[in-house]
Amino acid sequence: MTGRHVKQPLQQELMMLQKAYRIDGMALSEIVAISEEAARLRAAGHDVLALSTGEPDFPTPAHICDAAHKAMQAGQTRYPPTAGTAALRSAIAGKAGVAPAEVIVSTGAKQVLSNIFLATLNPGDEVIVPAPYWTSYSDIVALSGGDSVILPCGAEAGFKMSPEQLEAAITPRTRWVLLNSPSNPTGAVYSAAELAALGAVLARHPHVWIASDEIYDLICYAPFTSFREACPDLADRTIVINGVSKAHAMTGWRIGWGIAPAELVKAMIAVQGQITSGACSISQAAALEAVTGDQAHIAERLAAFRDRRDFVVQALNTIPGVTCPEPDGAFYVFPSCEAVLGQRTPDGTLLETDADFCTYVLAATGLAIVPGRAFGLPGHFRLSYAYARADLEDGCARLNRAVQGLISNQRTAS
Repeated sequence: MTGRHVKQPLQQELMMLQKAYRIDGMALSEIVAISEEAARLRAAGHDVLALSTGEPDFPTPAHICDAAHKAMQAGQTRYPPTAGTAALRSAIAGKAGVAPAEVIVSTGAKQVLSNIFLATLNPGDEVIVPAPYWTSYSDIVALSGGDSVILPCGAEAGFKMSPEQLEAAITPRTRWVLLNSPSNPTGAVYSAAELAALGAVLARHPHVWIASDEIYDLICYAPFTSFREACPDLADRTIVINGVSKAHAMTGWRIGWGIAPAELVKAMIAVQGQITSGACSISQAAALEAVTGDQAHIAERLAAFRDRRDFVVQALNTIPGVTCPEPDGAFYVFPSCEAVLGQRTPDGTLLETDADFCTYVLAATGLAIVPGRAFGLPGHFRLSYAYARADLEDGCARLNRAVQGLISNQRTAS
């Protein structure tokens, strides 16, 4: 009897989970949540098309898969070095013109970002993040104890941060500025001159480091310039983040890397060693082939992405109330839906936000897209064109039907 009375309060205490303050307000990425909801609806028999995820529909090239197979057969299945295999680090370093000690290989670019901020941020430290931004940026900063300073950069600015904005945002607490070119979600690309202008500001603030996420560098329709190339004098406080996921269609292989001063790389290795250790040895063998092997698929797939972009931009700009700028890179468009907000759906629901609009589109036509609020810039939505042309045609037609439904309802109401 006594044992039961003691055990019951203990069970109740264990059931009351106390979450860490660092994850207050943190949840599953809205991109992932929408994609998973679309998958759930599809599994339940609904006609759902998701254009919400940034994952190329192309397969991983055969020669890259062959390299992984050969690595397995050769016994490369043991623990790899924490910082990455010597062969892959050397290959990345050679292409970047740095020493292997200035390269860290991680389980995807997201882990590189996590390593950076876990290794360098203390409570109250600030990271400048231009918006719109990839959804995980602000959460990774928060998880690392830092504060994101969000700078809205609208369509009128080409979705790019100006030197004046950057200068005004820097404080004694600023530790990093986080750039992303080509951008997710907008496809915006900073020119060499624009990067140099930002670099001129940062040169006056030696306490600020630069994290340049260039994961889409090979999916670019305009001339691409790395921040390190545009601002070589800032290389001693710059890290470039990249990987094989996007250009080589290797999202599931989970390999990314950082190119940075050796001092920062050592600090990131210390973090990575306590979280995952080295990235998958077989994936690193595949990534080595992606970096050093036949690159013919890059140009072929870039041409396909360009054709898809041109189709989607033209199709969306014919939809009343939707304005779609033409992106210079990546495989996303970030149109404005502000002109359709304030209208009511056929069932009487008022569309007040971009999230309301995306919810309506999914319910009305089965098309899953991501609201701009997920990227820090409401009034827009993101549509990925990393999908087959037939899916893109279907998706644009569904979006048009949804908007036409609003127009018809407005006419009926008036």
